[in-house]
Amino acid sequence: MGRRITSFRATTALGLVLSIGASHAFAQSAQSSEDENGETVLEEIVVLSAEEQLKQSLGVSVITSTDLERRPVGRDLAEIIRTQPGVNLTGNTSSGQYGQSRQIDLRGMGPENTLILIDGKPVFSRNSQRMGRQGERDTRGDSNWVPAELIERVEVIRGPAAARYGSGAAGGVVNIITKRPEKQTYSLTTYVEVPEDSKEGGTRRVTATAGGPINDIFNYRLTASGSWTDPDDTDINADAAAEEGLDTIRAGREGVKSYNLRGLLSAEIDGSNRLDFEAAWSRQANSFAGGQPSGSIGTPGDIINELAESNAETSRIDRTTLSVTHIGDYEFGKSNSYIQWEHTANRRLREPNNAGGEGVFDTDNEYRTAKLDNLNAKTEWVLPLHLWREQKVTLGTEYRGEFLSAPISGDAITNNDKNHMETHLIGLYVEDNVLLTDRFTLTPGLRFDWHDSFGANLSPSLNASYEVTDEITLKAGIARAFKAPNVYQLSPDYVWGSMGMGCPIWADGQCSMRGNPDLDPEISLNKEIGIAYANLDGWAASLTYYHNDYKNKITTGDVQVGWDGTTRLFSWENSGPAIISGLEGSVTVPLHERVEWTTNFTKILKSEREVFGQLADGTDGNYKVPVSLVPDYTINSSVRWEAREDLGLTLSATHYGEIEPTNRNARGQEIPAIDQEARKPYTIVNLSLDYDYNENVKVAAGVNNLFNKQLYATGGGVGTGTTSSANTYNEPGRTYWVSLTGTF
Repeated sequence: MGRRITSFRATTALGLVLSIGASHAFAQSAQSSEDENGETVLEEIVVLSAEEQLKQSLGVSVITSTDLERRPVGRDLAEIIRTQPGVNLTGNTSSGQYGQSRQIDLRGMGPENTLILIDGKPVFSRNSQRMGRQGERDTRGDSNWVPAELIERVEVIRGPAAARYGSGAAGGVVNIITKRPEKQTYSLTTYVEVPEDSKEGGTRRVTATAGGPINDIFNYRLTASGSWTDPDDTDINADAAAEEGLDTIRAGREGVKSYNLRGLLSAEIDGSNRLDFEAAWSRQANSFAGGQPSGSIGTPGDIINELAESNAETSRIDRTTLSVTHIGDYEFGKSNSYIQWEHTANRRLREPNNAGGEGVFDTDNEYRTAKLDNLNAKTEWVLPLHLWREQKVTLGTEYRGEFLSAPISGDAITNNDKNHMETHLIGLYVEDNVLLTDRFTLTPGLRFDWHDSFGANLSPSLNASYEVTDEITLKAGIARAFKAPNVYQLSPDYVWGSMGMGCPIWADGQCSMRGNPDLDPEISLNKEIGIAYANLDGWAASLTYYHNDYKNKITTGDVQVGWDGTTRLFSWENSGPAIISGLEGSVTVPLHERVEWTTNFTKILKSEREVFGQLADGTDGNYKVPVSLVPDYTINSSVRWEAREDLGLTLSATHYGEIEPTNRNARGQEIPAIDQEARKPYTIVNLSLDYDYNENVKVAAGVNNLFNKQLYATGGGVGTGTTSSANTYNEPGRTYWVSLTGTF
């Protein structure tokens, strides 16, 4: 360990040296040619920075503030992001355990491999929630900490281009960019969503923003927002359960009360330097609908049922951030550096750590609070070079420190009461954006990370773009990405029960789980190749094939590491390989000067993970399971009609292909094909209208799920059962909404 600490400090020092000596710039280079008189003329050639080059890869899409005004966010930003190619909403495994709280999943790699950023800074609040036996967290994720009205755009970066962002970006990155206070503005937005079915929860939201210049140096922005989403009725899925002859009724969607306060003070020190000081506080509190790991709402008279009937607050997350960002714009280039402190207080009703405890409340008034502090710092510089070919070299260094204090009761096996865990990770990366010809751009990269638990990790990457013609471009990329184990998975002092699902198929009795400090990082080799077409008339199309080889996925192991005669103890282990592959495509057709049709699709070709386990007779036996529950294919299509300059209508539809259920339960027992129930294909159609009453007042209204295609949850949370179902979440029926914005 001493050698690792010494190396860690040396690496940190090297990173600081690199950050001091580098620069970031968007530069233009000159190329000579002859005019009609034979005289030499210098032509400007724009050389993209590495950041810009990555954003032009095929696996990138952008949601603008205009898009969010035309179709406002209801419950969560994830419902808009899911309409992009390569995006689904899933859990982190194929269990469907928390089907009503699905999160953003890029290219089928799972939510834990999707890195969420706000203005380029990572968001790690969901890491405060422990991970259960099946690899799931009881969390909504980190996509809803910014009011939708404050968002300038959302960048969704998938595949090899995302590898440069380090741990947790193996699937991709979602970067939420907020609006800058460029001029004095006061705005107020209200949003109301009313479901036609009275058993479904509606939403109300109000957001107020003020911002603009204070003087020649300082600008400010203040935002306050509140959102209230009602829970579904506890019996919303009762009729569906009865039709299928099920005794267990699944819980509907939880209610959420969200509050946001954000403040930004920006100082334009001079023409070359800007400092941003930002503080934010957010709260998300649930209204419990009964969602246990199994998905059921309990039985009459038990605590779970009583909590669900009263829609009690069983969990509350408070997130606080303080950050300082420096933006430099010099003759030799530009720079971007920040330091951020993120504090999360995750307050939940007590869940006992002994066997039978995972996700099951045993009290209605005793709370435990996990506190997670993240310290993140990053500096990125890009140096323009005029050697051999015009190029830009990006140099950067990043530090992530996680400090978690979580209630740990200990047990007879480990006999401990420690409750503090921490990890440290530092990364150094270099990328070179080389313009080999005026049509061929090559972007090689290399990232080095040092983790205080598993040591060193290298992540090389190579992206290329070749313009075959002015309208056709070929693009390809390959990158090695990784994800570090989370603090719960690494700590041997953290032990908890798993509701009887912690036992592998060969073990009986009670079983518990603990962390493993010897875990290796999860590794994936991400590859993509594709073609893009675009012309000046507005026609555009693209097609991308991606293939990810995934290994070392961290799962609960089948090797017993302790036993007190009653309870067996197991730990997290690195499991077998996985393969995830698919197709992404998009088409844009200008039907008329005021009518545009856009369509994108995602097709999953393979999603399969190999498990090294033991069979019922105690012998070794490998088997394969889906990586996560995703539709076989997804098609998003919309037609936009600009009826007038101040009036627009949008008709959109999403078609989901079949979702196949898991073929194994949590203990590794095989579920016969006859007992596996898939979610059949279905289509959701939406209609919206937006109208600018004048330059200060905008209104939008619409109907979601126009044809009232309601789906109910009857399955999921596969534990020790012998059946499985992909009907793990509710698809709400017809819903009416209206949004009104006033700007002054």
